[in-house]
Amino acid sequence: MSKAVVFLAPGSEECEALLVVDILRRAGVEVTVAAVGGDKTVVTSHKVSINTDALAAEIDPADYDACVLPGGIPGVNNLAADPDVRRVCDACNAAGKRVAAICAAPTVLGGFGLLEGRKATVYPGMDDGLTGAVHTGDEVTVDGNITTGRALGAAIPFALKLAEQLAGKEASDRVRHAIVYPY
Repeated sequence: MSKAVVFLAPGSEECEALLVVDILRRAGVEVTVAAVGGDKTVVTSHKVSINTDALAAEIDPADYDACVLPGGIPGVNNLAADPDVRRVCDACNAAGKRVAAICAAPTVLGGFGLLEGRKATVYPGMDDGLTGAVHTGDEVTVDGNITTGRALGAAIPFALKLAEQLAGKEASDRVRHAIVYPY
């Protein structure tokens, strides 16, 4: 079974994070939600309190096949400033594991230098933050081990793509059918 960590920072977009968690778990991926900021309860961009599974500092990237960053303001700023998020993203990328970000969060990957020479998508108007990348503007963009999603409206296809990458097309299609998402 594949394992993924989804980081959640104060001010993260809860729907982007939780749709990924939900769809990956439905596909059979073991998901850990890791809090940034030193408290396992995170208040999101729309003032929803979420209890997480672990702290970012506790995450060993060797234990995971993927790491995922949701968008949301000021969540992306908190993700970008966190040394443990960077440590895990860098280690996953160096090992060729999946690194994924949606909405404004691809700018975090750009800031970490992980998008150099790659294609990526991001929330409209934030493409300057994709340092070194070619902005596609697509709903979901995959370039090697990096997967990016445009915005909350792309959260389901983004999560289904991650499910396909981590659990296989059959599992992703099973979830797509179960949630009655159009093909």
